[in-house]
Amino acid sequence: MNRKVKRRNKGPLAREAQVTGWLFISPMLLGFTLLLLFPMGKALYMSLNDWPLLGGHRFVGLDNYKDIAVDPLFWKVFGNTAYFTLGLVPFNIVLALMLALLLSRSLKGIGIFRTAIFVPVMTSLIVWSIVWKYMFATDSGLINQLLMLFNIKGAAWLYDERLAMPAVIVTSVLKNVGLNMVLFIAAIQQVSRSLYEAAELDGAGKTKTFFNVTLPMITPTVFLTVVMTVIGSLKVFGQIYVMTQGGPSNSTKVLVYYIWEKAFKLFQMGYASALAFVLFFVVLILTLLQWQLRKRWVFNEGDA
Repeated sequence: MNRKVKRRNKGPLAREAQVTGWLFISPMLLGFTLLLLFPMGKALYMSLNDWPLLGGHRFVGLDNYKDIAVDPLFWKVFGNTAYFTLGLVPFNIVLALMLALLLSRSLKGIGIFRTAIFVPVMTSLIVWSIVWKYMFATDSGLINQLLMLFNIKGAAWLYDERLAMPAVIVTSVLKNVGLNMVLFIAAIQQVSRSLYEAAELDGAGKTKTFFNVTLPMITPTVFLTVVMTVIGSLKVFGQIYVMTQGGPSNSTKVLVYYIWEKAFKLFQMGYASALAFVLFFVVLILTLLQWQLRKRWVFNEGDA
């Protein structure tokens, strides 16, 4: 019987099916190879070379990575990136969850508020950053103008080492919180009503119902949003480029901006490629760590 099956698999119909399958997936494979594998391989090779943008290159092995390890500015930039991530992710997730709880009800006109919060997600990042840069302006900015109405002297938000990064974090949260809010609303609306009815019969209040019913049931969505938000925060660039350009005194210079600076301002393509792979491995390690930790707190993932 097994021999007959094997012979059938080797027949013309089986070969035709295989060819058809390969033809169907060939556009994806071609795009994956040309747009991902080849650029990554090229970048890896460049990271092992002293590669100026103009002129010849010279193989240096792991020297670029060794230079990164002893580069004091890299560690400053790495700390800034961690600061941005640790500030943005909890703020974004908590605010998105609060908004989702408020806007998940079926009330007349609730769609207007959902749309208003989601609109910034569709707005151009550059336009959004330019608007907020002018809002944070020291003398004529809207924020300081409003503070003056209450006789409060506004700060030099984007020119103060202590305030520049928090200002960028707030701007980034308001830009993207709508996406996580929509995901949370969808998850909350999928929670079975029978669970809420059971909690109500047990005498649970709104707070206990949220922590014992709603939150555990939407933890898969929470996990998804945390992973997406962490990865996005590590890749931040546009806001920094428009609002602060890494200043003041490198207080907002993050990894992607540092990579861009090394590559396209200082023309150190090899060093920039090495920095890019450092960022790649940071993202990979954090994602794998979150994937493993999900078993401890994500609903129905304990046995996965």
